[in-house]
Amino acid sequence: MSKYIRYLCCILVGLGLGLSVTLSGQENAEQYHHSLNYPLLLDVIDTVEAYYVTELSQDELISAAIEGIFAKLDPYSNFLDKQEFSNIRDANKGEYFGFGIEIATEDDKITIITPFAGSPAERAGIRAGDRIVKLNNHKVDFNKLDDLLKEIKNHSQNNQSIVLTLAHSNMKTVYEVTLMPSLISVQSVTAELLKDNIGYIKLASFQDNSTEEMVKQLTLWQPLKLKGLILDLRNNPGGLLDQAINIADIFLEKGRIVSTEGRFFDANSDYYASPQTMLLDIPMTVLINKGSASASEVLAAALQDNKRAKLIGETSYGKGTVQSLIPTLMEGNAIKLTIAKYTTPNGRDINSKGIEPDIKLQLDTVTNEQTMPIIDQTNVHDKIENNKAEADLILDSAITWIKTNS
Repeated sequence: MSKYIRYLCCILVGLGLGLSVTLSGQENAEQYHHSLNYPLLLDVIDTVEAYYVTELSQDELISAAIEGIFAKLDPYSNFLDKQEFSNIRDANKGEYFGFGIEIATEDDKITIITPFAGSPAERAGIRAGDRIVKLNNHKVDFNKLDDLLKEIKNHSQNNQSIVLTLAHSNMKTVYEVTLMPSLISVQSVTAELLKDNIGYIKLASFQDNSTEEMVKQLTLWQPLKLKGLILDLRNNPGGLLDQAINIADIFLEKGRIVSTEGRFFDANSDYYASPQTMLLDIPMTVLINKGSASASEVLAAALQDNKRAKLIGETSYGKGTVQSLIPTLMEGNAIKLTIAKYTTPNGRDINSKGIEPDIKLQLDTVTNEQTMPIIDQTNVHDKIENNKAEADLILDSAITWIKTNS
């Protein structure tokens, strides 16, 4: 059993190292020493291995013990095998393979946080806030979210389709979709210059290069004397926290951006804006909906609380926690662990509450087109003018607000 003791120790040492590297950015992390009382755990594993009616290997029992630990934590913390760890790193670069949905429990229901842009889920018409009723014709249980996620991951890794039965939020009727996993490429920042020199930027997720791409786009617009800027965070599930902080810093010349609080020393931080800004003196709006979560809420709240932008749309998802990817010391696995909660510049805890927009519009009454395509040879504003039946009135409201306040 000694090799399994070492294995568990490495998980805990890896936890300490990973937090230090992730949160402080230092290459040479201080090592943290943990003491655990193993005899009871080892006694249970030995007893089950020796006497249980069905033979189970030590590896299976160790895996079950790890699963048991994460079952005690929140839905955003879990153990990642090599493939899952690789998938997350690829996603941070804008590419991943799967169905394109982020799932969590909400009000005792298994809920879609958001369908990712360009994913099979989005193409099938799945909306942020939809409830999963069945997976592969079997009813789902909100108490068994881990089992659901495992089954979906298995189908994705084996390139197999899944059948989801869902219900739109606040509706009793259900609909069914069949999803086939595919390679999904997400361009973090896309932009369009609308009529009357109003800049429109769609920020789909917070990836490794999001800040760089944002600065590049805003630099192109610097000489144009924009009348206003629209930042679209609808159906943005989040991503890298540092990218959200850096992008907020672009638009703010002073003030707090976000505060984080956790048990680990480096998880407690206040982030403030630096004096360097871009497009500071033009009116700005931010579009949010129930699919705006996590890092996108950090950015939206920072701009709202510092009175830099008006928020338009729906109440956001309400994910007020911070996760860190912590590599283990063996086999290329990792732990995704909730290490802190965050509050907005004004001290608001938005977890399970979301951010209330300044101008509230219900998406279901506005448009069936949840993520308006841009850069498709058609000007977004021309779409609105030429086809009122399919108008994106949230975007239209942002344009109207900018014209009124410019």
